[in-house]
Amino acid sequence: MDRITAHRNWGLHVAFGVTIALVAVITVLGWSPWADRWPAFAMLGVLAVAYAAYGWRGYEVPRAAAGFVPLLVLAALVLPAVVPSTALVQCILFPVAWCQIDRTRTAVVVSVAIGVAAGIGLQIASGPDSLVSTVLIEGVSIAGACALGLWITRIAELSDERRRLLDELRATQDSLAEAHRSAGVTSERERLAREIHDTVAQNLAGIVMLTERARGDLAAERVDRLDERLTILEESARAALEESRTLVAAGAAGVAGDGLGAALHRLGERFTRETGVPVTVEAADCALDRDAQVVLLRAAQEALANVRAHAHAATARVALHVAADRVGLRVSDDGVGFDASLPTAGHGLRGLRERLALAGGTCAITSDAGRGTVVEVTLPTGAEPRLPAVDAPLTEVHR
Repeated sequence: MDRITAHRNWGLHVAFGVTIALVAVITVLGWSPWADRWPAFAMLGVLAVAYAAYGWRGYEVPRAAAGFVPLLVLAALVLPAVVPSTALVQCILFPVAWCQIDRTRTAVVVSVAIGVAAGIGLQIASGPDSLVSTVLIEGVSIAGACALGLWITRIAELSDERRRLLDELRATQDSLAEAHRSAGVTSERERLAREIHDTVAQNLAGIVMLTERARGDLAAERVDRLDERLTILEESARAALEESRTLVAAGAAGVAGDGLGAALHRLGERFTRETGVPVTVEAADCALDRDAQVVLLRAAQEALANVRAHAHAATARVALHVAADRVGLRVSDDGVGFDASLPTAGHGLRGLRERLALAGGTCAITSDAGRGTVVEVTLPTGAEPRLPAVDAPLTEVHR
């Protein structure tokens, strides 16, 4: 039961009790053509006891209503037949009948039955001389009861529809909140996967490679190289630890306070030390926001990771170019290349494209077998860029 229906039922309970008490007083004081008034008191007693026992449930339980509504018709007949002024009881009989009957047509029939029964009772008490007035009074009563009942029914229907719409709205809101929560969880997982792949996983891959080389040097008794290998291993492990701590702190690892240009130079130097492949870095410091710097640095890390894992290159080049409305990053190598039209099985390039799509950027990969690879990343700089513009267009390194 909703709150509005509960309030309505309590109002009917109070109105029924007050009306029964008032009719009892009228039964005592009102005029009656009969010497004995006990049938009226008996009817009031039966009506009150029946309502207290099960009639009050008729608003929600159809079986209780089916047993109580006939008593309403009977009361409309008996009370006016004994004391005509007790016809006032109709003011509660009609609303109770309408609220306990579900079907509108049945409620109209019961209202007519109550009005007819009350008219018969008045005729019994007053005789045929009052037939015209009785017909007029009961006709108006039936018409008013049906009009009031239809209005009550319409209000109840609107209330039910409003409750249904509210339930649907709450269900939709709950579903939308769950969808947003799931989307947020999925998005955060994807973000963490990209960050881990572009930072910690690449550092760990470098550590594995350096360990393999150190083991080879040890097997070949090239002990003079072990110190350098161990130094690079320590630096890589510290970098992985620092990036892990940054990720745990929900930050974006990799770009220090000295900017993107310095971070790219450090990346190239470290790559050269780890792999022995010389990397040329052309990247001047520029006023980019932190998010854009992180995206570009991750793109350079992913491209160089692929050079290390697949290219078998002799040299690599990283170039950062800034134009009036965009910033571009090119990473190229002279390795074995691959067929860029075929889908790749790894997560790196897919994660790179997803990261750039979220930032509004693009990624183009140009590669041919035996002719190396070029990864070109472009990001917009915004409506009011703070980046230094360059006159020369971005030129492709090689194909």
